[in-house]
Amino acid sequence: MTQPLKLPFYAKLACILITLISFAYIFCIAKDVITPVLMAFLFAVLLLPIFTFFNSRLKFPRHLAAIICVLSFAAFIVGILVFISYEVTDMANDFDTIKKNANAFISDIHKFVKEKFHVSIGEQKKYLDTVTKDSVKNGNATIGSAILSMTDLLLDCTIIPIYTFLFLIYKDHFILFLAKLINKENHIILKNILSQIKVSINNYIVSLILEMIVVSVLTSLGLWIIGVKYFILLGLITGLLNLIPYIGILIAGIITVLASLTGSGETSIILGILIVNVIVQLIDNNLLVPLIINSKVEINAFVSIMGIIVGGAAAGISGMFLAIPLLAILKIIFDRIESLEAWGYVMGNHVPRKFTWRIRRSKIID
Repeated sequence: MTQPLKLPFYAKLACILITLISFAYIFCIAKDVITPVLMAFLFAVLLLPIFTFFNSRLKFPRHLAAIICVLSFAAFIVGILVFISYEVTDMANDFDTIKKNANAFISDIHKFVKEKFHVSIGEQKKYLDTVTKDSVKNGNATIGSAILSMTDLLLDCTIIPIYTFLFLIYKDHFILFLAKLINKENHIILKNILSQIKVSINNYIVSLILEMIVVSVLTSLGLWIIGVKYFILLGLITGLLNLIPYIGILIAGIITVLASLTGSGETSIILGILIVNVIVQLIDNNLLVPLIINSKVEINAFVSIMGIIVGGAAAGISGMFLAIPLLAILKIIFDRIESLEAWGYVMGNHVPRKFTWRIRRSKIID
C-alpha cells in the first residue's frame, strides 16, 4: 500500500490558496451559468423532505413526486408575486396623490435647507437640474442594462425550476458519482458530510423564511400604528427585501417612504417610518438573527460579512444570497477533513476559553 504524500505547511497553504483562487475565478467568469445551478441546488435540498414523502411514503413515481414539489413551490412564489402586483396596481391609482404629496414634501425640504444652510431655493433647483441632466445622458445605458437584467431574470425563473426538478430526479445518481470519486474507507465521512449539508441548508432556508415572516409582521404592525396606507404590502416587501443583506432594508425603506405619500406628505409620518424600520432592524439584528439564523449556521460574523461582500462583488444580489449557505457547506467539509480542520475552526462561531501558551523549556547543557 502506497504511503500518502506528506507536504510541508507552506506547500499545503499554497495548494489551498491556489485552489480557492481557481474556484473563485471560474465562478466569476461563469457566474451566469453557475448561479442558477446553485440556487436550484438550495431549492432542491429544501424540497427534498417533501420529495421523499411523496416518493417513499406515498409511492409516487420519482418524476411525478418531483413535478409536484416544483409546482407547489412555484405556486407559492407566484401567489406572493400576484398579491404584490395586485396591491401595487391598487397603489398606482393613487399616483396623483403621490405626486402632489411628493411636491409638497420636496418644497418642505427646500425650505429646511434654505433656513438651516442659507442656500436659496433657486440655487438648489439649479444644482438638481445639473444632476438631472447628467443622469439623462446615461439614461440609455441604464435602460439597456435594466432590459438586459430583466431578460436574465426571466431566463433564471425558467431554468431554475428545471434544474431543481433534475436535482431531485438525479439525487441518487449524483451521490453515487461522489462515492466513486473517493476511496471506500472514506464513504462514512462522505455520508456524514452529505447528511449534515442537507440538515444545515434546510435549517438555514427555513430560518430565513421564519425571519422574513417575523420582520413582515413587525413592520406591518408598526406601519399600521403610525397610520401608513398599504401597511400589509409594505411589510411583506420589507420582509422579502430583508433577505438581501445590507441593501435590502435600504430599498425597502425608500419604497415605504414613497408609498406613504399616498396618504399624506407630513414629515412626521416619514419620521415614523424611519423609526419603525430602525426598531425592526434592531430586533432583527440583535434577537432574530442570533436566535434563528446563527443557531442554525455556525459561522462567525467576520467570515459572514466577508463572504457576503465577496459574493456581492462576484455575482450581485444572487451572490450575496448564496454566500452564507456556501460558507456553511465549506465549513462542514473542512470540519470533517483532518488536514482542513483548522480552516473550519476559523470560520466557526466558537468562543474559546482563554488560551495560554505552554512551552516546555529545555535544559541547556554547556
